[in-house]
Amino acid sequence: MRCRATELKTVLHVDDAETQEVGPGIVRRRLQRTEYARGWLIEFAPGAEWPVVDHHPAEERYFVLDGEVIEGDERHGPGTYVVFAPGSSHRPRTETGARILGITVRGR
Repeated sequence: MRCRATELKTVLHVDDAETQEVGPGIVRRRLQRTEYARGWLIEFAPGAEWPVVDHHPAEERYFVLDGEVIEGDERHGPGTYVVFAPGSSHRPRTETGARILGITVRGR
Protein backbone atom coordinates (compact mmCIF):
# COMPACT_ATOMS: atom_id res chain seq x y z
CA MET A 1 0.00 0.00 0.00
CA ARG A 2 1.52 3.32 -1.09
CA CYS A 3 0.69 5.95 1.44
CA ARG A 4 2.30 9.33 2.02
CA ALA A 5 1.87 10.66 5.52
CA THR A 6 3.01 13.74 7.35
CA GLU A 7 2.01 14.91 10.79
CA LEU A 8 -1.00 16.81 9.41
CA LYS A 9 -1.96 15.03 6.18
CA THR A 10 -2.17 11.53 4.68
CA VAL A 11 -2.55 10.81 0.96
CA LEU A 12 -3.60 7.41 -0.39
CA HIS A 13 -4.88 6.40 -3.82
CA VAL A 14 -7.94 4.18 -3.39
CA ASP A 15 -6.52 1.54 -5.74
CA ASP A 16 -3.58 1.14 -3.35
CA ALA A 17 -5.75 0.49 -0.29
CA GLU A 18 -5.83 -2.96 1.27
CA THR A 19 -8.87 -5.01 0.20
CA GLN A 20 -10.98 -7.39 2.24
CA GLU A 21 -13.88 -9.56 1.10
CA VAL A 22 -16.73 -8.84 3.51
CA GLY A 23 -19.13 -11.35 2.02
CA PRO A 24 -20.10 -12.74 -1.38
CA GLY A 25 -19.82 -9.91 -3.91
CA ILE A 26 -18.71 -7.28 -1.37
CA VAL A 27 -15.19 -5.87 -1.21
CA ARG A 28 -14.05 -3.26 1.33
CA ARG A 29 -10.99 -1.07 0.90
CA ARG A 30 -9.77 0.26 4.21
CA LEU A 31 -8.63 3.84 3.93
CA GLN A 32 -6.27 5.59 6.29
CA ARG A 33 -7.57 5.83 9.84
CA THR A 34 -6.85 8.37 12.54
CA GLU A 35 -7.70 8.63 16.21
CA TYR A 36 -10.88 10.49 15.15
CA ALA A 37 -12.29 8.46 12.25
CA ARG A 38 -11.74 5.63 9.79
CA GLY A 39 -12.58 5.66 6.13
CA TRP A 40 -13.54 2.90 3.72
CA LEU A 41 -14.73 2.29 0.19
CA ILE A 42 -17.13 -0.59 -0.41
CA GLU A 43 -17.93 -2.14 -3.77
CA PHE A 44 -21.09 -4.25 -4.02
CA ALA A 45 -21.63 -6.62 -6.96
CA PRO A 46 -25.18 -6.76 -8.36
CA GLY A 47 -27.44 -8.73 -6.00
CA ALA A 48 -25.06 -8.51 -3.01
CA GLU A 49 -26.32 -8.13 0.58
CA TRP A 50 -24.28 -7.32 3.70
CA PRO A 51 -23.77 -10.71 5.39
CA VAL A 52 -25.08 -9.68 8.84
CA VAL A 53 -26.92 -6.78 10.47
CA ASP A 54 -24.36 -4.00 10.92
CA HIS A 55 -24.61 -2.42 14.39
CA HIS A 56 -23.08 1.03 15.01
CA PRO A 57 -21.54 1.83 18.37
CA ALA A 58 -20.29 5.07 16.75
CA GLU A 59 -21.67 7.35 14.04
CA GLU A 60 -21.31 6.06 10.48
CA ARG A 61 -21.76 8.00 7.24
CA TYR A 62 -21.59 7.02 3.60
CA PHE A 63 -21.91 8.66 0.20
CA VAL A 64 -23.20 6.65 -2.77
CA LEU A 65 -20.76 7.10 -5.66
CA ASP A 66 -22.32 4.69 -8.17
CA GLY A 67 -25.24 2.29 -8.34
CA GLU A 68 -28.01 1.98 -5.79
CA VAL A 69 -28.00 0.90 -2.13
CA ILE A 70 -31.21 -0.44 -0.60
CA GLU A 71 -31.82 0.14 3.13
CA GLY A 72 -35.14 -1.44 4.13
CA ASP A 73 -37.75 0.30 1.92
CA GLU A 74 -35.43 3.16 0.90
CA ARG A 75 -33.31 3.27 -2.24
CA HIS A 76 -30.24 5.49 -2.31
CA GLY A 77 -28.73 6.36 -5.67
CA PRO A 78 -25.60 8.26 -6.72
CA GLY A 79 -25.13 11.49 -4.80
CA THR A 80 -27.04 10.33 -1.71
CA TYR A 81 -25.43 10.97 1.69
CA VAL A 82 -26.60 8.70 4.53
CA VAL A 83 -25.82 9.18 8.25
CA PHE A 84 -26.42 6.56 10.97
CA ALA A 85 -26.43 7.67 14.62
CA PRO A 86 -24.62 5.70 17.32
CA GLY A 87 -26.80 2.77 18.37
CA SER A 88 -28.37 2.34 14.93
CA SER A 89 -28.18 -0.74 12.72
CA HIS A 90 -28.83 -1.69 9.10
CA ARG A 91 -28.22 -4.38 6.48
CA PRO A 92 -27.55 -2.78 3.09
CA ARG A 93 -28.11 -4.60 -0.16
CA THR A 94 -28.20 -3.80 -3.86
CA GLU A 95 -29.84 -5.12 -7.01
CA THR A 96 -27.71 -3.11 -9.46
CA GLY A 97 -24.33 -3.06 -7.73
CA ALA A 98 -22.99 -0.03 -5.89
CA ARG A 99 -19.87 1.79 -4.76
CA ILE A 100 -19.96 3.79 -1.53
CA LEU A 101 -17.41 5.91 0.32
CA GLY A 102 -17.85 5.95 4.08
CA ILE A 103 -16.51 7.23 7.36
CA THR A 104 -16.96 5.86 10.84
CA VAL A 105 -16.57 8.66 13.38
CA ARG A 106 -14.95 7.58 16.63
CA GLY A 107 -16.31 8.70 19.99
CA ARG A 108 -14.28 11.22 21.93
